[in-house]
Amino acid sequence: MTITIYHNPKCGTSRNTLAMIREAGVEPDVVEYLKTPPSRERLVELISLMDISVRDLLRQKGTPYDELQLAEDKWTDNELIDFMMEHPILINRPIVVSDKGVRLCRPSEKVMDLLPGDIGSFTKEDGQVVVSGVSND
Repeated sequence: MTITIYHNPKCGTSRNTLAMIREAGVEPDVVEYLKTPPSRERLVELISLMDISVRDLLRQKGTPYDELQLAEDKWTDNELIDFMMEHPILINRPIVVSDKGVRLCRPSEKVMDLLPGDIGSFTKEDGQVVVSGVSND
C-alpha cells in the first residue's frame, strides 16, 4: 500500500498520525508541506477527494487567519486557495492519501480507516489510547 502524508513535524496530531501509519507497517511518503507545499492543482484535487469545502481545510490557530480576516464571507473558494498557496500554514493537517481514500486526519485516529490493516490500540503522545478508530475518553 502506498500512503502519503502532508505533515508538519511540529504538530502533535500530525506526529501521532505518522506514527499510526508506521505502526501499520507502512513507510509513507512524508511531505513537509510547509517546506514543499502542494501545487494549486494538487490542493484543489485533495479538497475534492476529501469531499470537504475549502473553508473546512483552513487552519485558524497559529496562522494569519484572523489578520487576513478570512472568517469574512466575502472570500471566494479561489481566493481562499490563493491565501493557502501564499501562506501554506493555513492548510490544516495532516492530510493522508492512501489506496483507501484521502482524509484530513483530525483527530489523528481518522487515519485508521485508511490503513492496510487493524493496528489494534495506539497510545498518542498525550497518553490517550485509541482503538480501531474509537478513543477511550
